[in-house]
Amino acid sequence: MARLFGTDGVRGVANRDLTVALSLSLAQAAASVLGEHARSEGRRPIAVIGRDPRISGEYLAAAVAAGLASSGVDVFDAGVVPTPATAFLTADIKADFGVMISASHNPAPDNGIKFFASGGHKLADEVEDQIEAALSKPFLSPLGAGIGRVQRFADAEDRYMVHLLGAISNSLEGLKIVIDCAHGAASAISPQVFADSGAEVIVIGNDPDGLNINAGFGSTSMSALQAAVLEHNADMGFAHDGDADRALAVDANGAIVDGDQLMAILALALKAKGELARNTLVATVMSNLGLRIAMKDAGIDMIETKVGDRYVLEQIREGGFTLGGEQSGHIIFSRFATTGDGILTGLMIASEVKRTGKSLQELAAQMKTYPQVLINIKGVDKSRVDSDKGLQEIIREAEAELADTGRVLLRASGTENLVRVMVEAADEGTAHSWADRIARVVEKNLAI
Repeated sequence: MARLFGTDGVRGVANRDLTVALSLSLAQAAASVLGEHARSEGRRPIAVIGRDPRISGEYLAAAVAAGLASSGVDVFDAGVVPTPATAFLTADIKADFGVMISASHNPAPDNGIKFFASGGHKLADEVEDQIEAALSKPFLSPLGAGIGRVQRFADAEDRYMVHLLGAISNSLEGLKIVIDCAHGAASAISPQVFADSGAEVIVIGNDPDGLNINAGFGSTSMSALQAAVLEHNADMGFAHDGDADRALAVDANGAIVDGDQLMAILALALKAKGELARNTLVATVMSNLGLRIAMKDAGIDMIETKVGDRYVLEQIREGGFTLGGEQSGHIIFSRFATTGDGILTGLMIASEVKRTGKSLQELAAQMKTYPQVLINIKGVDKSRVDSDKGLQEIIREAEAELADTGRVLLRASGTENLVRVMVEAADEGTAHSWADRIARVVEKNLAI
């Protein structure tokens, strides 16, 4: 039987895969596992629930709240807030766990449920397995006064915004910034935070109707932000995804500044201020070669993890590091957040622009982006990626020619029957040439 939890909670098409019955049962199972510590101390467990504005989130949040309350958990319903807000609020009120209902950058028909442990941290795999196992056991069924209460978390947004504003030490006055909220969870909070920080704010993608989340706006559709930055002659723009745990940027010329470039800017800034813990940046194997070279030139160590922000988070926690993230714009500042936070990322970047007096384009130029070609090959035996001799031979040949000016990465997909071939090189032609050659070998040698 396939594992219910994926890399970021339980996801699927709402009302088909993610049903009311499953949501209710998941909440009851989570209450039995994540509320155990509170019950052992003789107190009632407390949970925070947040959601993005997609239409299915309304009934899913109700189902989760019902499952928790019926299991003796007191619920604080924060309503529509970003994923990092749910994580922060869980820690801020010392709740026993938190629940975020969101499918992040996915389209509106999808939704998901993910849990945060006390302190706002993502769950370890073994805890998710315990929750999944609890689905087949009797649920808690308290009576009378043992039943939990559900109440509106009235000051949830204010708490989170005060927290964000406290993360930067300088005003953003004089900066004109476009914010693309992806018709998602950041629609109310992000523009207000940037305005409160002193910036002149132009907002797009901030009219969620439950069905338009991530549609034509946000970090997966950057053209709207690029056009708005140029139209309004803004200094920069930031695009969130549906649950605002990521951000990508656009400079004054309309050029996209991706997560790798944002991490480079922030790592160099933190190092200069003596705030980059253990002089180390944590990124994934998919980060651009240019990031590795920029960090090496600056004397900054770089640790690579598997793809997925949860693996970046695990490494940050284990090593006590300050900063890490992904090319997609999931960036984690361990001093201020326990998960990726797109609003915080935007504030930090804008703060650095204001502090240095340099444009975002100048700061992004501290990292040269190498051409990166990615080819997905379907219908092959992904289990033989590391063992096929012919494939390993051509990879060695490519690596020998590219040397320090390029990189080859092959990854078997964790969810699909496909292999990803990624090649970076000093020029586009070389990257395409090697990617095509390696892809042909994959298709021939690993054919099913």
